[in-house]
Amino acid sequence: MLDLFDSSAAIKHFSTDYAERGAVFTRREVVDFILDLAGYSIDLPLHKFRLLEPSFGDGAFLLPIAERLLTAYTTQVSDRSDIVNDLSEAIRAVEVFDGSVVCTRAKLLNMLRNYGISEENALRILDAWIIQGDFLIVKLPWDFTFAIGNPPYVRQESIPTELIAAYRLRYSTIYDRADLYVPFIERCLSSLEKKGTLAFICSDRWMKNKYGGPLRAMVAGQYHLAQYIDMVDTPAFHSEVIAYPAITIIRRDQPGKTRIAHRPQISKEALSNLSQNMRADTVPEMSGVLEIGGIINNSDPWILRSFDQLEIVRRLEADFPVLEDAGCKVGIGVATGADKVFIGHYEDLDVEQDRKLPLVGTKDIETGTVQWKGMGVINPFAADGSLVRLADYPKLAAYFEEFKGIIQKRNCAKKNSASWYRTIDRIYPELTSTPKLLIPDIKGRAHIVYETGRFYPHHNLYFITSEEWDLKALCAVLRSGIAKLFVSAYSIQMRGGYLRYQAQYLRRIRIPLWREVPEETRIVLVGAAKTGNDEICNQAIYDLYRLSRKERVALGKGGSNGD
Repeated sequence: MLDLFDSSAAIKHFSTDYAERGAVFTRREVVDFILDLAGYSIDLPLHKFRLLEPSFGDGAFLLPIAERLLTAYTTQVSDRSDIVNDLSEAIRAVEVFDGSVVCTRAKLLNMLRNYGISEENALRILDAWIIQGDFLIVKLPWDFTFAIGNPPYVRQESIPTELIAAYRLRYSTIYDRADLYVPFIERCLSSLEKKGTLAFICSDRWMKNKYGGPLRAMVAGQYHLAQYIDMVDTPAFHSEVIAYPAITIIRRDQPGKTRIAHRPQISKEALSNLSQNMRADTVPEMSGVLEIGGIINNSDPWILRSFDQLEIVRRLEADFPVLEDAGCKVGIGVATGADKVFIGHYEDLDVEQDRKLPLVGTKDIETGTVQWKGMGVINPFAADGSLVRLADYPKLAAYFEEFKGIIQKRNCAKKNSASWYRTIDRIYPELTSTPKLLIPDIKGRAHIVYETGRFYPHHNLYFITSEEWDLKALCAVLRSGIAKLFVSAYSIQMRGGYLRYQAQYLRRIRIPLWREVPEETRIVLVGAAKTGNDEICNQAIYDLYRLSRKERVALGKGGSNGD
């Protein structure tokens, strides 16, 4: 059924604007670097290989690929009487946009002519090489030795419902909010022959994010992550990009160690040297290239930074339970969908007293302690989780009626008109009086603040509660560097070195069971949380986790208290 899908509809759904269709073009020196890493070299019989370019755009990759192919062919083959058959299977390049196909085809035609190929033969070769259509839908004739390029970066919400539904039926990696490049990677990997190589430059988000789980599991089961080069904050493209790019070389081969480099200088000479070091039989010393194993573990996020901390993370994962198995609960504060309505100065919210709660947000904990700025949130829920009857709360009813137009525009109100005045998240009033640790999302270091049980958290804060652990002691443990150790290993990294302290990463933190913490250590941790004495706290952490000298150094590199 899917093969009968009208790919012309897929073509029409995209805008011709480059930014809207996810088209960002790679610099030539970066393209040559990627081709070198992949092993697409002119000293090889490239015309005997089959290369797939899934989204050739204006030819940033395809033109250098064709140039290498033609150079190798004309150098190595003296009898070119059957040039069309010799070259026609060497490339399959796919593109959905008419304008790009016309423009790049013209460039290729000119190149073929310059290599002495007649126009008739050149046109026959191009007819074989170029496929116009949606790469995720079109038929491919065979498996490939190479799949190389820069797939489009398009969010799901930009794709028509009918089309994304067709994609989902075909590609198992379209999970959660996966961007379009994810199924591009899946199809290219699936199209590789044995020992074949994928070489992409694209966003690195799938390597860490929830939506990348199925694709990571696919790689873990059948492929070898051979090389990874972090390209964040490097001028790899001809325009600025929002995505965080990386070069990824994956082979259809047995798993093995991965060679890794970070943020190389973008120059022909520097990239040529790095390519040689990445492909050397043995990694040269002082080359800036690391070789490391243990990165891939089923669908788990890949640990591609903090390599000196990888060993300690794996050891602690083997020895200690995750946070929630140790009796702690991780959550996030309330999202209302209309903060300007539901949130305001507590005393100024003109509703019944039992319909509002004091609210704590990131600005209230900037100093490391709670300094409440007087905000509150309206609670439309009864104790049993149902919405209160507005007839029973005349002030609340009048307040909501005043802002009804704003409240009803929210998606949660549109989905259920009867509960139009609910907040997106249910509010649990008992959380207000529950002691908790508060953690802002985006920080360079773990910013953990103890709250005694007076405020309800806003959705820009994550929180930890526990009926087993002493939260002051836990605060000291997490601020010691343990939280950042795990979050930095698994979190996506933002520009400027900031991390995402989200629930999915906080839940990966390992801690001992409270009953197994010696009484003397408990006292020290609680005292350290009160005094902020890092030296005393760190010594207690070393003992608590049985850290070796090497592990202590690795933990120290992650940093401890701070913003």
